[in-house]
Amino acid sequence: MTKHPSRLFEGERLYLRPFTNEDSELYYSNLFDEELRRLTGTKIVSSKNMIDRYVERISTDSDRIQLLIVLKDGDRVIGDIALQDVDYSNRNAHLRIAIFHEEECGKGYGTEAIKLLLSYGFGIMNLHRIELYVYSFNERAIRSYGKIGFIEEGRQREVLFYNHEYHDSITMSILEHEFREKYVK
Repeated sequence: MTKHPSRLFEGERLYLRPFTNEDSELYYSNLFDEELRRLTGTKIVSSKNMIDRYVERISTDSDRIQLLIVLKDGDRVIGDIALQDVDYSNRNAHLRIAIFHEEECGKGYGTEAIKLLLSYGFGIMNLHRIELYVYSFNERAIRSYGKIGFIEEGRQREVLFYNHEYHDSITMSILEHEFREKYVK
């Protein structure tokens, strides 16, 4: 197996790498997974042309770092992760993650990817606070974020209308010192 030349952050079982223009088709094809759309609250239907432009924009966006999650075994892309809405003045950012298919969930890949990106966010970008939003029906993700060290801060009631029902959005965050105390030895 040849090492991908643009491995940015490497963990035990996976690595994170930047998008390339060639990833547009892969990204587009994964947008139609029904469970992924539900978990992310995705309602928009994107054309291939829209995704091509989006992937191009990712590489030039100064307030976002969006990377693909790739398994080392077989160099298979299983998701993407981002630090977005980066506020350098207040040292805050928003984390977003998506594992593309249900069969890759529950294996710890998301946890490993998040820890890699948090280490970069707190250790290189000098961020102080990283937050995320998760829908209340995504109990597996809520538990996972809690194990990593994210703390629930609040709830927006009935903010998402999806599939004939309203759902709450939970805000969780982790602070720099909380991450260091737990993971940096």
